[in-house]
This record gives sequence, C-alpha cells and structure tokens, in this order.
Amino acid sequence: MTGESVEYPRPQEDSDNRDFLEAWRDGCLAVQVCGACGRSFFYPRPLCPHCWSDRLSWQTLPGKGEVVSFSAIYRPNHPSFFSDIPIVLAEIRVAEEISLLARIIDIVPEAVRIGTRVRLLAKSEANRYPLPTFRPDER
Repeated sequence: MTGESVEYPRPQEDSDNRDFLEAWRDGCLAVQVCGACGRSFFYPRPLCPHCWSDRLSWQTLPGKGEVVSFSAIYRPNHPSFFSDIPIVLAEIRVAEEISLLARIIDIVPEAVRIGTRVRLLAKSEANRYPLPTFRPDER
C-alpha cells in the first residue's frame, strides 16, 4: 500500500485548537496572545503558560521561520507517510519566543541546516497537509 491511497491522519479539533486549525486551512499560521501579560505562545491551550490568564486572542504570524533542530524520518508509523520518506521534521522558530514542530517539504535531509530559512506553504497547498507545513525560503 502506498501513502497516496491513505489520507494523512487529522488532528482532533477542540475548542482550544479550532482557531489554529482553521487558520492553517486558510494557509495562515496563528498563535495565541495573552491579553493580561501580552506574551505570545504556541501550542494552543486554554490558559497563558506565563501568567495563567484566560484572556487569550489569536494573532497571525507572517509564516516565515528558521530551523532550530531537525530530524529525518525513514520509518513513519502511519501508512499515509510511506511514499513521502524521508520526511524532514523540524523545530522551527517563527517568532522571538515561539517555536513549533513542523514538516519541511521539497528538501532532502542532507540539505537542511540549523538556521535554514523556511516559509509556510501557500493556501493552495495547505489543504493537503493536516498541520502547518513549510518549505525552504529561497530569499
């Protein structure tokens, strides 16, 4: 069985991550901002991890970042990924205090370096992937 015939697993959507997932389906990267302390953070949650306030809103980021760390995956657990190997999974810094784990496409693992600049996929491509996905940023 190839990965082409099996759909990628989808994240479980709930009240904490719904806005984040909706933004991604629109080709955007959204993070939460605390109305009490003013700090932004990722991953979606019901309380600010810095001051515990529930006064949260959403902010869209430009969708550019840089690789902090990465790994190449050659043995994925889900059949939907079998035809995609090797898969580059990276910690990507998208803002001063915000990093997230995301996939990078259109790059071979040997070409990835700490500091590699990446950009979020365009809206036209976002629907294929259930979570934010990046590609090298050719600046």
